[in-house]
Amino acid sequence: MRRPALCVAFLIAFAAAPVQAQQWVASWTGAAHGPYPIGNPTAQPELKFAFPIPVQGARDQTFRLIVKPGIWGPQTRIRLSNVFGLKPVNFDDVFVGLQESGSAVVPGTNAPVLFKGRKSISIMPGDRVMSDPVPLPFVKLGDPMLSGRKLSVSFHVVGDSGPMTWHAKALQTSYVSPPGSGSKGAGEGEAAFPFSSTSWYFLDALEMFVRAGTKVIVAFGDSITDGTGTTLNGDDRWTDVLSRRLHAVYGDAFVVVNQGIGGNRVAGPAPADYAARPIPGGPAAIARLDRDIISLPGVASVIWLEGINDFGAADTSVDAVIAGYKQGVAHIRKKIPGVKIFAATLTTALNSTPTHGRPEVEAKRQALNDVLRESKDFDGVIDFDAATLDAATGELKAPYQPSSSIGGPGDKLHPNRAGYAAMGYAIDLKMITGR
Repeated sequence: MRRPALCVAFLIAFAAAPVQAQQWVASWTGAAHGPYPIGNPTAQPELKFAFPIPVQGARDQTFRLIVKPGIWGPQTRIRLSNVFGLKPVNFDDVFVGLQESGSAVVPGTNAPVLFKGRKSISIMPGDRVMSDPVPLPFVKLGDPMLSGRKLSVSFHVVGDSGPMTWHAKALQTSYVSPPGSGSKGAGEGEAAFPFSSTSWYFLDALEMFVRAGTKVIVAFGDSITDGTGTTLNGDDRWTDVLSRRLHAVYGDAFVVVNQGIGGNRVAGPAPADYAARPIPGGPAAIARLDRDIISLPGVASVIWLEGINDFGAADTSVDAVIAGYKQGVAHIRKKIPGVKIFAATLTTALNSTPTHGRPEVEAKRQALNDVLRESKDFDGVIDFDAATLDAATGELKAPYQPSSSIGGPGDKLHPNRAGYAAMGYAIDLKMITGR
């Protein structure tokens, strides 16, 4: 006889229970840096069959890009970019799904992506477009079984794209259908995608709808943040190590996104110069802050590791790099009140490449590190140099030299998997999280 009263009481309590607040945060990023093929890819297959005429770009073909979200939510949205294009790019038949293996998608997870309710979008040169939210029914907040899983993002390029905006050094295998093959993104199998690439194209950000209060940490810098020297498809950059450490201690409270670009400089070419003469390392760090940090939702912290290319590739002065850091830090703080910004010391390049391995470059590196360690512009310093330096030789520690990407002895500039692990474990979690 008491059941109706109990049911009513339960329904009232359920209705009164607060709905857990959620927010959009950046969950994966791949900084756009220029038009294909200008860039520094690692272990790139021959692409003449996928893209026979580089300036023509893609031609009536489908991309299936593989990315690893730093956090999963029940809804996602993606950002497509034509920032470095010269003509409008038309996309249709866009899908996201859970990667099974290679270019295959787990059956039943491949969901259509819309843009203001439409399945097609035309993006003008210099623009980026965010999609509508896409439900991911297979995702439950905090599900440990999704940790480390990857998302497939498929899209069809209608006609010729012209120069393709890309991120060269993905260190992740993605897939492309042949030119003229049409729209293939709706399929869940792998037969339509015979060609592979270790780069990402057009896609530069992915967001997830997660618990409110989730904080994004942006790793910002050059190839040593991008991951040169580490394992292809292994997800063992220092940023990946940091991400796994944070998840182990704090669950999904923090998410790390990687905005490194191989060859990037603090004080590199200005936007006008870069548009006329793009270089493999992309526009200067201080010229890409709005796009690669400030535009991302949920940013709470930035870790900035950069400068070796200023000294090696461009022979920039220490003072110019310091001025670039100061300008960048001031701009980020102005745009994101309360953000925490951490400097990371530069790792050694002594006796590496002809440009970066010179003694004068080493002297500049040490001078910059001394300034960073004492600077009051940052909220803390991460000493990657101390974690990787062989004090007896001035080079990277010997076990950190052999390349994990392509094999061989390495270049004495980029750490390998073991070196990146040492860097990832050198970060004081309490310092960067405040917990």
